[in-house]
Amino acid sequence: MNNENEPAFRSGFIAVVGRPNVGKSTIVNALVGEKVAIVSRTPQTTRHRIAGVVNRPGYQLVLLDLPGFQKPRDLLTERMQTAVNTTLQEVDIVLLVLNAAEKIGLGDRFVAEAAFTASEQVIIAINKIDLVRGPEVLPMMQEASQLGEFQEIIPISALRNRGLDDLEKAMTRRVPAGPAYFPPGTVSDQPERVIAGELIREKAIELTREEVPHAIAVDIVSMKKRRRRDIVDIEAVLIVERDSQKGIIIGRRGQMVREIGARARQEIEALLGSRVFLDLTVKVRRKWREDERILGDLGL
Repeated sequence: MNNENEPAFRSGFIAVVGRPNVGKSTIVNALVGEKVAIVSRTPQTTRHRIAGVVNRPGYQLVLLDLPGFQKPRDLLTERMQTAVNTTLQEVDIVLLVLNAAEKIGLGDRFVAEAAFTASEQVIIAINKIDLVRGPEVLPMMQEASQLGEFQEIIPISALRNRGLDDLEKAMTRRVPAGPAYFPPGTVSDQPERVIAGELIREKAIELTREEVPHAIAVDIVSMKKRRRRDIVDIEAVLIVERDSQKGIIIGRRGQMVREIGARARQEIEALLGSRVFLDLTVKVRRKWREDERILGDLGL
């Protein structure tokens, strides 16, 4: 039986929003303490609504890394925007992320309007303060304060682990008393095979840069641990829309796809805690972003 003087366990859901490249996924990964969301300089990289779970004595924060706000241009982006709109109506807090190294622009204001319309509890995080001089942060905070009725404004650097304790405390103060939604030790709501697929996609985006990133998807065909051996066999397919994109992904004499596999394998091994044999193939699926069956198979 709980002592009446003991503080109640607190838990809640926080939507992490902001325009592209403000560091939303980096913040989620830093607070969780493990990589659960892929990171890229390419806009609109996040496709799934990924929950990163922060477990601490006395509270649990579920951070929802959302796809970026965008005007739907195909069935994929339509579903992504629907996920954003729906999530904003269901969370306890909205964490609005701004980039300290860039002026607040129309994109920031558009996202801020949606955040303040959806929630009475908005915390503003000004990220990437490591990229600016100290005196430049205060004017940015003052400008951010004009965006809406915020709860707190906190300058941080997710990359350098600065200000994250203050941010976590601010969110914890504002989530309600409630149960732990995930068991202890859980860091994400995504199955390991989904995270593995995202890590492969991250490396493909990283290496191909702006040539094919939005046309890339990854399907994990199989993921099995070998009997009596600490090796996980993963068969994955990189999906693109055109033959020219397939050529870029494969690269000259297969060099590109081998490098994608090598980089992804290192992170998947860290995720699974075991050796990985990764078999990558590349297939063309024309207009897959408009195909309901393919999107369904990919969980999108």
